[in-house]
Amino acid sequence: MTTERIGPPLRAGERETLRAFLDFHRATLAMKCEGLTDEELRRRAVPSSQLTLLGLLRHLAEVERAWFRRVIDAEDVPLLWSDTGDYQQAYDPTGSTGAEAFEAWQREVAHSRRIELAAASLDVTGHQARWGEDVSLRLVMLHMMHEYARHNGHADLLREGVDGSVGV
Repeated sequence: MTTERIGPPLRAGERETLRAFLDFHRATLAMKCEGLTDEELRRRAVPSSQLTLLGLLRHLAEVERAWFRRVIDAEDVPLLWSDTGDYQQAYDPTGSTGAEAFEAWQREVAHSRRIELAAASLDVTGHQARWGEDVSLRLVMLHMMHEYARHNGHADLLREGVDGSVGV
């Protein structure tokens, strides 16, 4: 499977631009994980770190689920890999295959897109229980871009350590 990554539009409305940048970052993560074996996806950046590409896929599936489904859509769904709400648990790739993690991540991205597209505006709000505050869809989309950009930097280093691939 080859992931297609489309650059964000140079001139568009706010919502279309946010959606395009978020999808660009999602595609970047997929490209960093593409074509690797489970063993390669589990390879750590350094021995003292728990960070792996497989763990990043799991973590970002968890984050998509939490922000879009639990916060914006107010769905009462459990987290995927943590019954305590500790998002760091998702980094542990034990017991997951790349296919399982990628499938879960794709499923959560699809849910997130449906929720975003169904929302009347970026001003739609949901309750972020951890903060005890209501947040807008706009904030969630910007937060998700930040989350992906940060972790795609990690993914760059992890992928380079696996097979020397850089860029993308």
